[in-house]
Amino acid sequence: MLSGFRTLEQTLILVDNNDRILGYAPRSVCHIGKGKRHRAFVVALYNSRGEVLLQKRRHALFSNMWDLTGASHPLRLHNGKNESYAQAAARCVRDEVGIRGVSFRKLGAFNYFAQQGEKCENEHCALIVGKYDGKVKPNPKVAYGFRWTGLKETSHEIQENPKSFVTWGRLGTDLLRKHRLGKHLITRYKQVNAVRV
Repeated sequence: MLSGFRTLEQTLILVDNNDRILGYAPRSVCHIGKGKRHRAFVVALYNSRGEVLLQKRRHALFSNMWDLTGASHPLRLHNGKNESYAQAAARCVRDEVGIRGVSFRKLGAFNYFAQQGEKCENEHCALIVGKYDGKVKPNPKVAYGFRWTGLKETSHEIQENPKSFVTWGRLGTDLLRKHRLGKHLITRYKQVNAVRV
């Protein structure tokens, strides 16, 4: 995913549709024209009330659109090693929403392509999840704001107004909703909100 606040050229990990490493390329090369398929991820943090944290993204191409909690790329580091999905997710939520100390796990992945003028997203995107019940401090350089909401409500909102969500956020939400964890979150959200009434 492109971001408007990075100043140093990052090296991304090129992969095939099954996440097998093919090589490395500068971020700018991966996002021009048809791009190069590379690793990416979207993070969905959830809480004990069954809610998912969404952010309103400030983005070079997809600005003022809703996303899951955060999104980025695992990087090829300067020491010659590849950042793991968990390491990259920890960096992402720290930088984007001010959160630390979350344990992450990968729920699945999807491949997608999204063109925006001369630029694009061409990604093998993993869905990374983690539980978090603390405070959120969104970085104003990458997010206009955030909200906790139910997964079923998010899915309904995407169906009603898909252009209000980034492509990877829509696809990640759909993957989460179909997973056992997503079904649990929907049930938990109903239970908590039934008690509030």
